[in-house]
Amino acid sequence: MFGIYVTHPQVRIDPDVPVPRWGLSELGAARSEMAAQCGWAIQLTRILSSDETKALETAAILARPAGIEVEVLEHAGENDRSATGFLVPDEFEKAANRFFAHPDQSFHGWERAVDAQARIVSAVYSVLDQHDCSKPIAFVGHGGVGTLLKCHLAGLPIARSHDQRGGGGNLFAFALADRSLACDWGPFELWQGWQQ
Repeated sequence: MFGIYVTHPQVRIDPDVPVPRWGLSELGAARSEMAAQCGWAIQLTRILSSDETKALETAAILARPAGIEVEVLEHAGENDRSATGFLVPDEFEKAANRFFAHPDQSFHGWERAVDAQARIVSAVYSVLDQHDCSKPIAFVGHGGVGTLLKCHLAGLPIARSHDQRGGGGNLFAFALADRSLACDWGPFELWQGWQQ
C-alpha cells in the first residue's frame, strides 16, 4: 500500500496577509473538489495536514468523501520564509532557486533547506512509525518541503529539478512498507490511485 504527499493547489495571493494564512483560490478549491472524487481520495483512512490555511482547506475537501477527520501535523509547514516576507513571483522564483541550490545556506534569513528537510522527514516519519502499512494515508502540505521529503525518500540530493511543476495541486506516492518513492509528482486530480 502507498502513502501520498499532496501539495495544496492555487491560492489567493494577498501581500497584506501572512503567507501561512493564505487560502485557496476558486481554481484551487475546484481542483481539490475534483481530486476528492478520485478513487484514491475515497479510499483514504487517514489524512494529516500542515497547519497553514491553504493546506488545511485542501485536506478538508479531500477528507470529506472518505468521512475522515483532518489531523494537524506539527512541524509540517512550508520552509520558513518570514525573514523576507512577501516576494513578487519573479523574485520568489530566484529565491527558491537559491534555497535549493545552496541547501546548507540561508537565503536572507530563510530556513535552510537541510533544516526544513530534517523537520518534514521527522514529522512524517513520526506518523509512519505508528501507522498500519495496509491503510492508505495522505499528508497535505507544500511544494518546497514536499520536494525535500521526496528527495529523502528517493535518496536524491536536494535540488530544484525534483520540484513539482505547475504551481501546486500535485502529489507523489511512496510505498508504506519500505518508504521508497513509488511515483513522481503529478496533478492530484489525475492520479490513477493505489495500484500495487
